[in-house]
Amino acid sequence: MLAVNEQEFELTDKDFKFIQWFMHKTVGIYLPDSKRAMVYGRLSRQMRRRGLRRFKEFRDLIESDEQERIHFINTLTTNKTEFFRESHHFDFIEKVLVEEWRKERVGQLRFWSAGCSTGEEPYTLVSVLENAGVMGFCPDVKIWATDLDTAVLEKARLGVYPIELQNSIPAPYLRRCFVRGVKGQQGKMKIKQELQRYIDFRQLNLIQDWPFKQQLDLIFCRNVMIYFDRPTQEQLIERFHQQLKPGGILMLGHSESVGRCLSLFHHLGHTIYVRQ
Repeated sequence: MLAVNEQEFELTDKDFKFIQWFMHKTVGIYLPDSKRAMVYGRLSRQMRRRGLRRFKEFRDLIESDEQERIHFINTLTTNKTEFFRESHHFDFIEKVLVEEWRKERVGQLRFWSAGCSTGEEPYTLVSVLENAGVMGFCPDVKIWATDLDTAVLEKARLGVYPIELQNSIPAPYLRRCFVRGVKGQQGKMKIKQELQRYIDFRQLNLIQDWPFKQQLDLIFCRNVMIYFDRPTQEQLIERFHQQLKPGGILMLGHSESVGRCLSLFHHLGHTIYVRQ
């Protein structure tokens, strides 16, 4: 049995510096020294499963094996999300943007949920669009939903969630957009299949090339940039600006802002920005 405060594995300063360097170089994520205990806890579980004794062995694995590299990154990324999180954004879409699109008689709408995790954000968005009748006046709607973590994307594609999560979904959206599981799926709920078809889930590293061939109407990147350092954040904001149509909308998390890139956007408040 381990003594109190005795660690099962030794995480040397050199090991931790490598992990910090690797995550920043590969995916742009900045791991401050204060995250050392979190890194140790998550990687220790993976080391036990693999029968490894030293972090150096883990390092050798991720340097030589692409799948191990992906799994390593998945282990260290955070995936906290929920339906209708920061609901003021969805209120703005339904009460302001939908009316603008309706008046303009738009024939195509393109959205991006960047850092979509297990899918609650894009499914909330498609529920709002459906409830507001957007598909009735706009025949061509597409939502790209991307995340770095391949494991959470598998869950997102399924669109199946514990029934307890219904408590965060307003009743009109729940009735219109979700179905309850039966028989072997009791205790679960699922987004309706006819709504799933509007969403394209893809694995994407934000600091690498993006696959979009056209400018977008709205980008969600909420509670993602807090994991990047300031230069990486500013590079992403500039790229979001280029990816949006003039007048397109960028929505960030409650503790995020466009920082020194404010001249590129008009700030409407509540972390809602309009591309200039």
